[in-house]
Amino acid sequence: MKTWRQKWNSVFVKFSVSFILVGLIPLFALSYFSVQTFTGHVQRYTTDNLRQMVLYISYNLNSAFNNYNEISMLMYTGRYEGMLNSFDDNQTRNVNELEQINSVPIDAFLKMIMFSDRYISSAYFVRTKDSKLYYQTKENKVVISEKLPLKEWLDTMKDQPNELMIYPTHDDYYIFNSVDKVITIGRNLIDTSGTLTKTPKIVGTLFFDVDAKVADQFLRELNLGDQDELYVLDDQERPYFSNKELAAIQTPFHHETDDSKLILSEEIPVIKGQLLVKFENKEIYKQLGTTSTAVYIAIGISTLVLIIMGTWFSRRLAAPIRALIKQMSKVESGNLEIQIEVKSNDEMGRLAHGFNRMVDRLKEFINEAYVAEIKQKQTELNALKSQIRPHYLYNTLEVIRMNAVHSDADEVADMILSLSNQLKYVIDYGEDWVTIGQELEHLKDYFYIIEVRFENRFELQYDISDDIQMEWSILKLSLQPIVENAIQHGLRPKGKGTVKVWIEVMEDKLAVTVYDDGVGMEKEELDRLNRMLEDAAAPSKNVGVKNVHERIKSVCGEGYGISISSRKHVGTSVLMLFPVKEGLPHDTNHTSR
Repeated sequence: MKTWRQKWNSVFVKFSVSFILVGLIPLFALSYFSVQTFTGHVQRYTTDNLRQMVLYISYNLNSAFNNYNEISMLMYTGRYEGMLNSFDDNQTRNVNELEQINSVPIDAFLKMIMFSDRYISSAYFVRTKDSKLYYQTKENKVVISEKLPLKEWLDTMKDQPNELMIYPTHDDYYIFNSVDKVITIGRNLIDTSGTLTKTPKIVGTLFFDVDAKVADQFLRELNLGDQDELYVLDDQERPYFSNKELAAIQTPFHHETDDSKLILSEEIPVIKGQLLVKFENKEIYKQLGTTSTAVYIAIGISTLVLIIMGTWFSRRLAAPIRALIKQMSKVESGNLEIQIEVKSNDEMGRLAHGFNRMVDRLKEFINEAYVAEIKQKQTELNALKSQIRPHYLYNTLEVIRMNAVHSDADEVADMILSLSNQLKYVIDYGEDWVTIGQELEHLKDYFYIIEVRFENRFELQYDISDDIQMEWSILKLSLQPIVENAIQHGLRPKGKGTVKVWIEVMEDKLAVTVYDDGVGMEKEELDRLNRMLEDAAAPSKNVGVKNVHERIKSVCGEGYGISISSRKHVGTSVLMLFPVKEGLPHDTNHTSR
């Protein structure tokens, strides 16, 4: 008793006993519900599978009937070589005088119909004028014309002379020494030449027999049992085809609800009917009983394994967990060089592996903190860029609108071209750096619209030092906002003036100065602008200048950015400093100095 109490005080023994009890109780409680759920799942899966098969077969049957419909339409369409489209031809003359259909002799036409599909066994044509019968059969079979039910077939077509008629499966008793089952397809040949009348002018009627074996390929896919039933019904629920004897089927067909059968149906649009299949439930679900027994056996085995594993788990778990706790204490003290040897692939082995991964991730987390800070700066940079671009696009569109309202000049086309170039340049978010030449071309497109709008009262000049190479890199969209600011705040109040862009190398830095001879500004306003540039958090109405300054500092670092100088009634100059970059950043030959 004392030994048992000592064992019971062990957390591992308690855990193992609890593990077994907690596992067994739900296992027994849920076993019944599991079998029921499994049975329901199998039934739904079987039903869905059979439904898909019925849908697939109905689609194939529809395609087959549609194919025979198109074959019957050959009297009009003339699809094959040597035949003509006869919708505008005088079929009355062709049939009654020339004994032709689509410029082909009637016997040859019937032979073509017969060999257009391997299931067509014979073809017939009845001329309306004198009820003359033409026919062709495969294998030179003899037709007993007196037994052909032509009157019955023709009477059926009187109510719908323009439609395709399908006669249910029947014996071809009118073929000498034949016991085959066939489906007869019929269509009237109507003379469509001349003026159309209310009553169609029927020249003759085409019939052809289709071997009922055409449906065997679909029946094989369904694998119907002896008790299963399949019916192909028309729109009045008259059976065209069935795996049962049609003579024993009541017409019109009536199907009652039967709990012992699974009844599925799908439409067949060509015949305006449906495919109806009745499956015997006990046949399709007969394997469920065997499966249920196997599930109960599996539950019993699982119970036994659970008890054995619980006992074995208690003994195996104690030592590795104590070793893991010891190593965790070292990690808590700050030693991240700890690694536990993985000796197995079971839960304890995965736990040891997870502990090692945790220690590695702690090391990586320290490094990722620096990466996160860099990503945050990049996000702030993208936000600044997204503020500049819409602001500039709205101003440009406003310029074009005002010019279109006040002027009918051809300059509008050139302005739109300039705007198109600017849009392509601005909307490309994939580049932060461009060449000096590309930035100046973009500035020219922008300034062209400014010149048109203000009737050439403003002029743009360039002064590029000889030691400047146009392939050097400059921050994209850095010049245009500054030039726009010079026009809006410097030249427009004056009414005319010049914007000049100097590009030179100054103390191993690329220096770009934008100068305007506008109205300038007072010292107090100049000091306010410079303080705004130094304080990133300070609000400002000069969004363009501030954003460009913040972009330069974020991308290039301290020591780069914008500085402003101005004198009242003299003008304003904006100096931008960039690092000298020879080539674009993605260029393999790119260098900085």
